[in-house]
Amino acid sequence: MFNINKVREDFPILNRKINGKQLIYFDNGATSQTPKVVIDTIVDYYTNYNANIHRGVHTLSQEATDKYEEARIKIQKHFNAKQPYEIILTSGTTESINIISSGFSSILKKGDEVIVSALEHHSNIVPWQIMCEKSGAELKVIPMNENGSLQLDLLDDMLNENTKLVFCNHVSNALGTINPIKEIIEKAHKYGAYVLIDGAQSCPHIKPDVQELDVDFYVSSAHKMYGPTGVGVLYGKEELLNLLPPYQGGGEMIKTVTFEKTTYADLPHKFEAGTPNICGVIAFGVAIDYMNSIGFSNIQKQENDLLEYATEKLQKIDGLTIYGTHNKTSIISFNIKGIHPYDIGSILDKLGIAVRTGHHCAQPIMDFYKIPGTVRISLAFYNTKEEIDILIEAIKKAKTMLS
Repeated sequence: MFNINKVREDFPILNRKINGKQLIYFDNGATSQTPKVVIDTIVDYYTNYNANIHRGVHTLSQEATDKYEEARIKIQKHFNAKQPYEIILTSGTTESINIISSGFSSILKKGDEVIVSALEHHSNIVPWQIMCEKSGAELKVIPMNENGSLQLDLLDDMLNENTKLVFCNHVSNALGTINPIKEIIEKAHKYGAYVLIDGAQSCPHIKPDVQELDVDFYVSSAHKMYGPTGVGVLYGKEELLNLLPPYQGGGEMIKTVTFEKTTYADLPHKFEAGTPNICGVIAFGVAIDYMNSIGFSNIQKQENDLLEYATEKLQKIDGLTIYGTHNKTSIISFNIKGIHPYDIGSILDKLGIAVRTGHHCAQPIMDFYKIPGTVRISLAFYNTKEEIDILIEAIKKAKTMLS
């Protein structure tokens, strides 16, 4: 059974007061909070077995290596990758995407086409623009609808034999839209195009099965999955990871080095140059264990209940517009007529409520709606309806003060 009071006890930061008010944390889309079991794992690492991995014969190094590779296997099983070496451990979603874009920069050529959706975070736009500038490939965009969905009927017209890559987020960070990625993957594969899915916003809410999706690349970050910052995952099909050149050179990613010639290590080490965030990866594995112990069916039910409750309450506020109303997860972006989102966010902070304001690194979406940004509420399973009630009253107060 899901016990919200017991769950909240797992997160020490929820006891904090901000400006004399009990913290209400609604910025989970940027970074989720960290349960004590993950915090304890970090402390345990630095207290008891802090050492570099893969290279040492001494006990601490072996212990750290074992824990690190155990975490990789946990991540592999969570995403249902075929092999542990299809899981590349990175610094986050951004680096994961850049590894792929950098690799394809040397493979694509003029006349090739790549497709990205209009709902993307800048991290799933800019690397592909750089790739196209280097390779001469052309970037095309799947347009969006007013309700925050993609115009997928136009994707059929965009795909052709020149299409090499398609990029799409699983969930929009700005609107919460859940994209039909299975359909997108199937359409792209009919033309032999590879697909990368940005799962940064989906993985806190949805447990992806990369084999069932038949996705070529899937990326995500630990810090949105109740883990530490500075850790991410890149899943790639073995044959495609072998196709791409290394992203960067250094220790660990080599097999042999001479001044005349260097040969590269096998997967996954080919893409893991240098000393990684050892502690962070181990803690990420524990965060995944924690999420699975809560259960994704429980997570989704709690968050969907909160989303419906908050949406209903917000819609009763005069002058408030919600952006993105199509098949979504627990993210609500809104504005109040005549009031800048930053001003609302500032007043909410004074009242102990953490929300995100701005364009959310999704400026093309804001340009589509012809707005400077939004106030974004992103809910997690440890949030409550009582917190939403406090938020609603705080928004009303902000509206009165700023009108």
